[in-house]
Amino acid sequence: MLTSYSAFAAYYDAMMHDVDYDRWARRLDALIRPVAGSMPLSAADCACGTGALTVRLARMGYQMTGIDLSEDMLRVAQEKSMRLGLRIPYVCMDMRRLKLHRPVDAISCACDGVNYLTSRTALCAFFRAAHAALKSGGVLIFDVSTRFKLSEVLGGNCFGEDLPDCTYLWRNAYDPAQKLLEMRLHVFVPEPDGRYRRFDEVHIQRAHSDAELRSALSECGFAVLDAFDGLTDQPLTERTERALYVCRRLEKESEALPADLVR
Repeated sequence: MLTSYSAFAAYYDAMMHDVDYDRWARRLDALIRPVAGSMPLSAADCACGTGALTVRLARMGYQMTGIDLSEDMLRVAQEKSMRLGLRIPYVCMDMRRLKLHRPVDAISCACDGVNYLTSRTALCAFFRAAHAALKSGGVLIFDVSTRFKLSEVLGGNCFGEDLPDCTYLWRNAYDPAQKLLEMRLHVFVPEPDGRYRRFDEVHIQRAHSDAELRSALSECGFAVLDAFDGLTDQPLTERTERALYVCRRLEKESEALPADLVR
């Protein structure tokens, strides 16, 4: 289930205040360049949201395109880019149907974008579209919140925070049979008269396993070069909460990779 993030868009950055986007951008850059080549590199940022990573990669020299399903999120991203003096094209598009004017060197999808693909059909649709949108040997890099995180850390728990711009309550329920996490978000925005305006959103994420992801990637023409525990250099463990995958586009499924690129 893909979510459009309508009313949520105006408060998304405030609610993500604890995310170290600078570190995230540096990590993506360090993983993309050895595979994709020297700068300048062209890249598409899928599920880019308000463009937090898109603008950072652009400032590093990447020729970026931002892709998201939400017009409201893209409006915030465009305003952010303009304030920074960056000319980044943003396209309202379902990443399962990703189509670009010309192939790019790299495609990124961060902050749980792949978790919102709640079936193998949807997962493979995105991977196939990414394969078609990449140059030969191009890089697909994405992260997921792991099954451990969705089932054990988030599932059955409630979170909340009182921020200057809004107060929110976030309730989670995990379905172990379907491997789906339902997140009910309730946001309260202060009004000038002292009252609060409330809006609610429901988000559904799937807890893809490492085996499921690797199988789908292989089926869609990608080789997994590496998978990391979050933004570290460490391998995945049973208690990894965020898995980061670095994949290379193959010309055909039987194509072999050089031994020094496969770990």
